[in-house]
Amino acid sequence: MDITIHTSALPHDDPDASLAFYHDTLGFEVRSDVGSGKMRWITVGPAGQPGTSILLAPPAADPGITDAERRTIVEMMAKGTYGWILLATADLDDTFEKVVDGGAEVVQEPTDQPYGVRDCAFRDPAGNLVRIQELR
Repeated sequence: MDITIHTSALPHDDPDASLAFYHDTLGFEVRSDVGSGKMRWITVGPAGQPGTSILLAPPAADPGITDAERRTIVEMMAKGTYGWILLATADLDDTFEKVVDGGAEVVQEPTDQPYGVRDCAFRDPAGNLVRIQELR
């Protein structure tokens, strides 16, 4: 079987702020931006990796969830417990400085973890946890 990860989804509550973080701060390409206002579906991905993307989507647009579930999602996003992603880079310190300069909320500075990785963590504008580990 030959399976790849094509797109993973993260919620957003402010498409412009999310776009600024993923495009301007992390340097991801914008692959598509459809919809209008806060109801925009934005696909971004790392330059040179056209087969891997993140879909930034408005969670309230899902017709299969109830109003109570929408409220729960909004509450979880506000606490930063709804979505997260793990990225990797060859130069963690340089990447950390660029993300800090971009104004992201730092959750953890670069740290050597006892389980063998060196990583850091931020919150994106929607509260999603973004962990970045150093490739070794």
